[in-house]
Amino acid sequence: MITSLFLPDETATDRLACQLAPRLQAGQALLLSGPIGSGKTHFSRAVIRALLGDGTEVPSPTFTLVQTYATEEPEIWHADLYRLSHPDEVIELGLEAAFSSAICLVEWPDRLGDLVPDGALHMAFATEGEGRRVTFTPPGHPLLEGLA
Repeated sequence: MITSLFLPDETATDRLACQLAPRLQAGQALLLSGPIGSGKTHFSRAVIRALLGDGTEVPSPTFTLVQTYATEEPEIWHADLYRLSHPDEVIELGLEAAFSSAICLVEWPDRLGDLVPDGALHMAFATEGEGRRVTFTPPGHPLLEGLA
């Protein structure tokens, strides 16, 4: 059972994103935590590009808080909650509703409070040497099946 992966470079991060992206369906959320610069946004961009194509422009949602991407089905939501101060602001963004109908990539999920969606895959990013380590919770999450 996989609990963490070492990602030595951006290529390895992209590869992980490409492995997870086709497994994502409506109502699934990836909750990405870790300090600034740990790879959360890079990973999110790689997932979105894996789903929508390499040429897709993927701006950081740091200031807009949420970027949405319309697809045939389901919609993709990329949220950066760093600037939120209370979970009620998540409801105002519409993110709580998106948890049931969209693929959601959420940076700074600690800002969700009690609004963490059931069945979400938590991914904690941390720098390790020149690379990154991502730790998965729960380790037996179905999205992780068959990953190496």
